[in-house]
Parts: sequence; structure tokens; C-alpha cells
Amino acid sequence: MSKISPCLWFDGQAEEAAKFYAAVIPGSRVDAVHRAPSEFPGGKQGAVLTVEFTVAGMPFVGLNGGPHFKFNEAVSFQIYTDDQAETDRLTNALSAVPEAEQCGWLKDKFGLSWQITPRRLLELMTDRDARRAKRAMDAMMQMKRIDIAALERAANAAN
Repeated sequence: MSKISPCLWFDGQAEEAAKFYAAVIPGSRVDAVHRAPSEFPGGKQGAVLTVEFTVAGMPFVGLNGGPHFKFNEAVSFQIYTDDQAETDRLTNALSAVPEAEQCGWLKDKFGLSWQITPRRLLELMTDRDARRAKRAMDAMMQMKRIDIAALERAANAAN
């Protein structure tokens, strides 16, 4: 068992969320489903209380705590991608609120925020040539979904 694990508060959808992430993100799985031994603020005895799951190798706990708290953009999970195909696949699978998309950030159907981040974006934005890095960042700031080829073109453009 990991010494630290983020606990995500759901309103009855912890198991659904864990199964969804396990199906969408490689290296993910549902590890355990725990039922409540008695009634609790979010449900009845025998209902799913917590779900232990792994997303891309990182442990999480999903808690069915009821409707009291919602996710917001103050916390997001960043997924590093290796190419445009992986970037597009994860963006398409996770994004449930198109109007919330900005610079690779998205919101899933549970309200959780994600950042789909191509490794190439990070390389371009930390280029030793500050002008190339600026052009890449300026291009990224105009995007809803990350387009690696467009970032490359922007970085390589002449001043």
C-alpha cells in the first residue's frame, strides 16, 4: 500500500469513475471496492463507500461522500503523452465539457479536471532558445486542444 493516495470525493459514482479511468487510461485498474458496514451521510449500509483504484500507476481512493463537495479547477491531473494520437485519444475519451477545454485542460463527466500534455510541448516550451520557447507557448495559449504539429510550426517560425 502506498504511503499517500489522493482521495477523490464523489456523489455515488466512485466505482463508475474508477472503472471509467481503468478503461481509458493505460496502466489503470480497479483494485478494491469496499462496502459500508453501516449507514453513512452519502448512503446506506452495504452501498459502495470507497473504491481503491490505480490510474497510470498512481494509487487513488474514490469516496462516495454525497453531494456536499464538487471538484474544481484548483486540482487537476496531468497526463503526459508521447504523440498526437495518444493526445487525441485521451482528450476525446476524457473531455465531457467542450467549453471548458483550454490549452490541453479538460473536464471529465465526473467534473474532474485533467491536463493532456504532450512531452513535446514541454520540450518546446523549455527550449534553450527563448524565442522558440515563447513562440511555442504563445501558440499553445491559443489552443483548446493541443496540436503538436502546430506547436512545431510556431516554434520554428521566423520572427
